[in-house]
Amino acid sequence: MTSASASEPMPLADVDLTDLDKFTDGVTPWRMFHTLRHEDPVHWQPEEAPNSGFWAVTRHADIARVDRDPETFTSTRFVNLEEVDDDQIKKRASILEMDGVRHRALRSVIQRQFGASVINSYADFLRGLTATTLDAALAKGTFDFVSDVSADFPINVLARLLDVPPEDNQQLIDWGNRIIGNTDPDYADVLLHSAESEQYRDLPFRSPASVEVFEYGRELARQRRGGDGSDLVSKLVNTVPRDGVPLSAQDFDNYFLLLVVAGNETTRHTITHSMLALLQHPEQLARLQENPSLIPAAVEEFLRWASPVYHFRRTATRDVELGGKRVKEGDKVVMWFASGNRDEEVFGNPYDFDVTRADNDHVTFGKGSPHLCLGNLLARTEIRIMFEELIPRLADIRLTGEVPRVRSNFVNGIKKLPVKVTLA
Repeated sequence: MTSASASEPMPLADVDLTDLDKFTDGVTPWRMFHTLRHEDPVHWQPEEAPNSGFWAVTRHADIARVDRDPETFTSTRFVNLEEVDDDQIKKRASILEMDGVRHRALRSVIQRQFGASVINSYADFLRGLTATTLDAALAKGTFDFVSDVSADFPINVLARLLDVPPEDNQQLIDWGNRIIGNTDPDYADVLLHSAESEQYRDLPFRSPASVEVFEYGRELARQRRGGDGSDLVSKLVNTVPRDGVPLSAQDFDNYFLLLVVAGNETTRHTITHSMLALLQHPEQLARLQENPSLIPAAVEEFLRWASPVYHFRRTATRDVELGGKRVKEGDKVVMWFASGNRDEEVFGNPYDFDVTRADNDHVTFGKGSPHLCLGNLLARTEIRIMFEELIPRLADIRLTGEVPRVRSNFVNGIKKLPVKVTLA
C-alpha cells in the first residue's frame, strides 16, 4: 500500500462500509476512511435489512469521545454491527457487552494476570517461545509467515495462559479463524449474513464453532474447579467477582470464548501487518537492524499501522449531538479505530510508516475507555519480543506471492504472507 493510493480521494457516494468485498484489497478501506474524515466524519451508513444502519465515526477526537462515555454510548446493546434482541443479548453477552459495576467486576477476575508484574515475569518464557517459533520457521527458508510465525507464537502464549497442551494449538487457531472469519468463505462454517446462520443466532458470531469452544472450555473448568491453579481458567472458575455475583455457566462460556478468540487473533494480525510493512518499507527495516533499541517505540507504530480491529460499536442511550449530527436514542454508533489511526489532526504524515514516530497516540486498544483492551500489555510485549528476536536474524527477507486478506469489515486480517529469508 502506497501513501498516494491510501489517501486517493473516493467520491462520498461510493463509500460503503458494509460492502465486505471493499475490505479485501488493502487500499479501499483507507480511501473510504479518508473521504469520511474529510467530508462527513460522522456519517450515516445505511445497511440492508434486518439491520437499520449506523453512524460511522471516523475522526480520532470523536472516537475518543464515544469510547470514554459509556453512559451515553453503551456497549450493552452489543459491540458488533449485528442487531440482536433482548433474548440474544441474555445468551450471548460477554464482558464486551457489559458496562458499569458488573463489567468492572468481571474484568477484575483476571485483570491481575494481565498486569505489568505478571507480564514482565513472562519475558524469559516469551523469548524462549519466540526462539522456538523462529528456529522452526526460518530453517525452511521459504514459508508462510502467517502460519509459521505470527499465528504460531501468540497461540503458544495463549496455551500457556490457559494451561492447555501445545498439541491443541492448531485447534485453537482453527476455532479463532472460523469464529472471527464468519464473513469469509475460506474460514466460516456458516456465513454471518446467510439464511443458514439464523439457526445459530444465539451463538457468539452466529458461529457453530462456538459450541466446540464452549465444550472444550467446560471440560477445562470441570478439571480446574476447586483447585489452586493460577491459569486463566482456574481464575475464572474459582474467583468470586468483586460484586459478589459468581460467574454463571453462561458467563464462563462467553468469557472463555472471548479469551480464545481475542487472545490470538489481534496479536497475530498485528505481527503480520508489521512484517508486511517492513517488507514494503525496507528502509524502515534497515533502521531497526542498525538500531534495535528503536524496536520498543516502533511497536506503537506497528499497532497504529496494523489496526487489527477496524471497529467497535456502541448504541446511543439518549439523543445527542456528535460531530454536528443529531444522533437519536437507539442509533448504532460505530467507532472506526482504523480511521482514527490515520487522522491527520493527530498524526503527521499518517500514511507514512515510520518506526521512529513519536507521540503515537493511536486508538488500537481503545481510547480512555472502561473497555480498554485487557491484554494490551501482553500484546505489546509479544510484538516487541518477536521483532527483537526476528530482526537480528535476517540478512534478507522478500515477499514471494500474493497477500490475501480476510473478507471482513471487523477484523483487519491477512490470511497468508509468503516470504523467503536469508539468515544473517
